[in-house]
Amino acid sequence: RTPGRNLHASPFAPDEVTEIDGARVLTVARTVADLARTLPFEQAVVAGDHALHTCGISVADVTDALARNVRHPGHAKGLRAAQFMDGRSESVGESRSRVLFVRAGLPIPLTQATVHDARGRWLARVDFLLPDHGVIGEFDGRVKYRGDDVAPEETVWREKQREDRLRDAGWTVVRWVWDELAVPLVVADRIREAITRAARGPRPTGTFRV
Repeated sequence: RTPGRNLHASPFAPDEVTEIDGARVLTVARTVADLARTLPFEQAVVAGDHALHTCGISVADVTDALARNVRHPGHAKGLRAAQFMDGRSESVGESRSRVLFVRAGLPIPLTQATVHDARGRWLARVDFLLPDHGVIGEFDGRVKYRGDDVAPEETVWREKQREDRLRDAGWTVVRWVWDELAVPLVVADRIREAITRAARGPRPTGTFRV
């Protein structure tokens, strides 16, 4: 430990080493496990979600890597982060939003659920679904409005039609953007208000699946 650097050391086994472009490095699962043991919870979840989404590993791979060194001082912290990781999160904003649900004491949502109406017609795939409360949460990152060869105004119009379909099926939709993640109380209050509004209205019709 120096004024500008902390060195974390931990033993590793031969099967935790792989080679990329001629360089010997730790495997993805072992790297995610190390990050989970040392980073703050939100940062660990963001890194883990991305690895699960893009690198073909699972939560079990990460927990197995953690189990190889249960005496590490960050083991319990790492295990908590690993068990919350979800490869269905498609962006940093979605991962941070999931952490927000936990920290605010909100119900834990289903992620990337597909919603159908009462006649079985596909309505949308949504970022966050609270089926017991009739609420859908959407994180609006800028990438959502960048359609390939589609004008921005057309993308916005399609998104409006999509939300209208969900509301017509009885769902209460709540949205937040990147900047608002810096003030999580605002987002949490908005979600709680949506849950309250949904409780006063009819239950959504149709089905959903993850």
